[in-house]
Amino acid sequence: MHSDVLNTVGSFLDWERLLFEKELKLRYIDKNEILLQKGDIAASVFFNLKGLLYQHIQSEEKGHTILDLHLENEWILNHRSFVTQKPADSCISSFTGGLILELSIESIHYLIGRSLSFLQLNKIMDNAVSRVVLFDNALTPEEKYLYILKNRPQLIQEFPLKMIASYLKITPETLSRVREKIIRR
Repeated sequence: MHSDVLNTVGSFLDWERLLFEKELKLRYIDKNEILLQKGDIAASVFFNLKGLLYQHIQSEEKGHTILDLHLENEWILNHRSFVTQKPADSCISSFTGGLILELSIESIHYLIGRSLSFLQLNKIMDNAVSRVVLFDNALTPEEKYLYILKNRPQLIQEFPLKMIASYLKITPETLSRVREKIIRR
């Protein structure tokens, strides 16, 4: 049933899919529910079936600083905390209510112990660091926005512009100017 999410990371045999199904936990989440709190150790990865999620740092002076935005049919994890098993420096929260699949680190280890095919789950880690492209390439605000338009246009339809601006590490005013400039072309 939910083993189709494995198609996002590789190919698996029927018996492996059944094994995977047994390890998954289906969770309904409420709007603004926190899946990972700052200071907790990330012990699971999530697959978003329905709803919107985001990763953020909360501070009194800046409010929410958005680190990543997550749409439906995406894997979500706090990469650093999950890999190092050290406390997270950010949160994972739901922007809307929804439905997720949760796979614990213990389940991942169990699955890999049963079949090396599950090493393909490492691709989840690759997706978690893909946002680095946006910020390690010293892109201009316009280039960042065009990157989003090309690679993840649904973000613009689903999340408020203030959150997108924070995600792009630009002010909402700069984002408005960039959008206006692109529209005028």
